[in-house]
Amino acid sequence: MQDRKRNRPLPWALAICFLLTVLAAGCSRDKAAPSPAAPPPMAAASVSAVTPAPSASSVIRATASPVKPGNPAAATGSSTSTSLQDRLKNMTPEEKLGQLLIAGLDGTEAGGEARRLVTETHVGGFILYKPNMTDAGQTVTLLNLLKEFNRPSGIPLLLSVDQEGGKVSRLPVDIELPANRDLAAGGTPERARALGKAVGQELKAFGFNLDYAPVLDINSNPANPVIGPRSYGSDAKTVKLYGLAAMQGLRESGVIPVVKHFPGHGDTSTDSHLELPVVNKSLAELEKLELQPFRAATEAGAEAVMAAHILLPRLDPDYPATLSPAIITGLLREKIGYSGVVITDDMTMGAIAKHYPLKDAAVRAVLAGCDLVLVAHGYSQVQEAAQGLKEALADGRLTWARVDESVARVLALKASRQLADTPVAASPDIGALRAAVKQALAVP
Repeated sequence: MQDRKRNRPLPWALAICFLLTVLAAGCSRDKAAPSPAAPPPMAAASVSAVTPAPSASSVIRATASPVKPGNPAAATGSSTSTSLQDRLKNMTPEEKLGQLLIAGLDGTEAGGEARRLVTETHVGGFILYKPNMTDAGQTVTLLNLLKEFNRPSGIPLLLSVDQEGGKVSRLPVDIELPANRDLAAGGTPERARALGKAVGQELKAFGFNLDYAPVLDINSNPANPVIGPRSYGSDAKTVKLYGLAAMQGLRESGVIPVVKHFPGHGDTSTDSHLELPVVNKSLAELEKLELQPFRAATEAGAEAVMAAHILLPRLDPDYPATLSPAIITGLLREKIGYSGVVITDDMTMGAIAKHYPLKDAAVRAVLAGCDLVLVAHGYSQVQEAAQGLKEALADGRLTWARVDESVARVLALKASRQLADTPVAASPDIGALRAAVKQALAVP
């Protein structure tokens, strides 16, 4: 995502064939203990993309078909399994809709609002920013408590953060990470991979399991106010080499990487935190530059992609990418062939908030083909997005078949990485984490 984030609709012609098996996730309901025994992680699921199908109910079947490593549904094997279809059938409507939401928190404690987001709204995960984290111990306590709230559900949380390096480094520790531009200018792709792995180890020590990185935007516009040093470079080759290396490093650490911001935020002159950027490029022009790193990431089995709040009038004159079926379904899913999880940039950013009611924007994002709607600020705004999805189902704008497709992808992602709401040690070894980063930066 950018330092924080926006999208449009169209006919559904998306094809995914989720053919999965999911181990039944056990769950401990002992909420009183400070460090209760966690349930086993969600078992891995198998997914295989086949010919287009009209709805989740007709394409979700149990199978053991192998898929490309890194695919969010990549099989890691299971013997005792329950089909994803059975899991979906056993979920309440509120639980399904909650899995489509990533929520932000106000403050530094997991209070009543945080508990309600877990137990009543059933959110699929959380994002933390610097204001949520004062020190290592507080951050671990916060994440452990969110996990404790959620443990009875049996579906683990995505616990996410923007830890890119440079100015976009959120964790409350004194471990300096170079900006991506500096890393690419003075290093090697192997160093980027090693640093990605070290960053992932750092995140896991705090209890995070998903990082909104690496940035695959190409910094082709010197006047860009929001990307700049966050990009690995001004050409597609450099961004591909370093971005995919960083993605692999995060993956090796066990943290889920999210490549961003599709279809490319590098040629904008407007900060989408404040207003809606416009990029007046044709598809042919995008193919020559911006789309190349995302195509490469898709071929490398990218687990998740973040959509940008950018209007591309030559692809869709009406809606920004996050809300555009033409861009998310037509371009990313159908033309590029991406079948993993698509996450919106923060829907409270000016690019969206100044142009769409949040209820409407959340619905449009899902209709466009996004699976996770990121609402990074404000308890009431998370509730508004959830209410918008409920109302769209009630009035027929959104169907349960469409919802099930996204829930299936989210569950498959969690299963493929065997996530679990297991608490982590209260005091991360900052010295060891600092040493790991130093060692990574010494890789030739």
